[in-house]
Formats: sequence, C-alpha cells, structure tokens
Amino acid sequence: MGTPLAAAIESLSQALEKPPRSKSFETPHPNKIQMRFHSNIGRREFLASQAALICSAFADNSNDLDHGLRIIDCHTHFYDPSRPQGVPWPAKSSSLYRTVLPAEFKALPKFRPVHGTVIVEASQWIEDNDWLIDLAKSDPFIVGIVGRLPVGDSDFKSLIRKYSMHPIYKGIRASAISLKGLIAAGDFSDLQSLADNDRSLDINGDLESFNVASVIATRVPSLRIVVNHVGNVAIDESGPPEPWRAAVLRASEAPNVFCKISALVESASRNGRKAPHSLQFYAPFLDVVWNAFGDHRVIYGSNWPASEASSSYETLQRIAMEYAFSKGKIATQRFCSLNAKDAYKWNE
Repeated sequence: MGTPLAAAIESLSQALEKPPRSKSFETPHPNKIQMRFHSNIGRREFLASQAALICSAFADNSNDLDHGLRIIDCHTHFYDPSRPQGVPWPAKSSSLYRTVLPAEFKALPKFRPVHGTVIVEASQWIEDNDWLIDLAKSDPFIVGIVGRLPVGDSDFKSLIRKYSMHPIYKGIRASAISLKGLIAAGDFSDLQSLADNDRSLDINGDLESFNVASVIATRVPSLRIVVNHVGNVAIDESGPPEPWRAAVLRASEAPNVFCKISALVESASRNGRKAPHSLQFYAPFLDVVWNAFGDHRVIYGSNWPASEASSSYETLQRIAMEYAFSKGKIATQRFCSLNAKDAYKWNE
C-alpha cells in the first residue's frame, strides 16, 4: 500500500511521460480535481510546481495529525546485567547483554516523540517484577509495567494480589504454550483472578497466541487480553499466510482482545534476511490486523531493544506511524495511546 503522497507523485510522473498536447492538456489532481493547463506554460515547470504544492499539502496534513498526539510505546524491555545476581535474559553472548535503562531509550532518534512507555518483563524471576516497580518510582516516563508471574502455580493468586497493590503494575505476560496447558486442564481460575484484580494478560507466541486468546476471552470475558507482536508471523513477500489470517479474525471476534502491532522488523528479518524499510512491504499484514481489530483495539509497541538488530527505532516507528496516519487523526490517536489506556489502564 503506497502513501497518498507517493500516489500523487506517481500520478505526476506518469503525466511527465505522456507527450504534451499541442494546445492544452489535462492531468489528474490527487484530489480528483481536473486541472487544465495551456501550452504557453512550461509543462515540466508546471508539474514540478504542483509536486512542490503536493508535498507542502501533505506536510501540513502530517503536522495536523501530529498536533496533540501522545505516543506511548507499549512494548519495551529494561534490565541490568551488572546487578550482583545478573539477569536471566538476554544471554551473555547476545549484543543486547548490557545495561538498558529508560535514559538510553529516551535518547534514541525517533520519527515522532514518544511520551511514555509500558515495560514488558522478559525475566522469569519473580523478584524482577519488584526491580521494575522500583525503577518506575523515580521515572514518570514509565506509565505501566506488564510483569511476569507463574500462572498456573499454586502461589499465583497470592502473587497477583500482592503486585496488584502497586498501581503501576498493569498485568502479566504469559506464553501461549503455558496458557494452552491451562486450557487443556480446563483451569481458568488464575486468569479469572487476574481479571478480578483488574489486571490484563499479554500473550506471546506464534499464531497460537490468537487461538489461545480466543478461548480465554470466551471463558473469562472480563479479562483484557493483548496479543503481542501480531502473533510473530513471518513477514515476507509471499504475503499473509491463511492460517495466521484465520487466527487473527477468530481472536478479533472477542471484544476484550487487543492486538499489539510490534516486532514487525524482527519478523521481517528472519533467516539472515534484511528487514525492508518501506511501509509497502508490511502493509498487507497490517491490513489484516487493522481490518480485523478496527481502530479501537490496535496498540503501538516497538519491542526495543530486541528490535535494534533489525532496524533503528526511528525506522520501525515510522513504518507503524505512516500506516496509522493513513487511517486518520482519531484512529492514529487511538493507536498511539488511547487503546492502550483501555487495555492497560496506564497511569496519567
């Protein structure tokens, strides 16, 4: 899917290739208004001036979309391997193995300013939930924490009650695999406890994330569920696979399921491939998700710093924002923060 600006320029380019008429000629204006020009005006000069006007118009439109726009990145990771106990993730052999704190994230070049973040805990250590809570106490940039607790364990209910006492603690993330075990056992009590404490559930995995979300949403309709990373689908030139498309549509039928548009560049850079930087490459996949979940249940996230091996933050943010811009100002505002506020009830 091309941007409106690209379509306008393409229209002008096609006009340049056509032979001029002897007296006058017509070329379609991007807004479908027919404009008539006379041969005494230099044709190329005129088209060049129109291209400049189009660029100016679209720049004004982008500025209008930006006005009052608040962006919350709802998928970042922070950790400190220099702690005496170290960290369980990332591995020491990884390029990510370094101290990663909000100050580094705030300093990154960005396509548009980011005003806050919801952290997603990657560590399975229970005490790392406390580490993130302490981190947030001194930094209002952190508007929410999605922690990690052993759902299905005997002490889960007491743990979620404990952590729900902290307003910054918005919910937990669990793997689709672990949740499939609960579903197979017919045990939804921990998930109901999560809902009773007004906390959300993030689900991470492949397309099974959507299938799991669909089942849980039906059995625990009061639980807010967020599928991470558009189900980690492999994004490539072959387009959206049908099983993934079907899973997306199935999950979207439940009104309490949201989808986080995140980790796009990672999904496009598997098996040694280089992630493309053009929105057009990702648009068919984004179309499936956005058309299924609508303007009110899509959420912006980056997956930084895990994303940094695939692209700069500025690039991954631009891809997501350009797509949102094509949906209009209200939809963009919802995508950038308001939908996440519904899902996570993050702090003002």
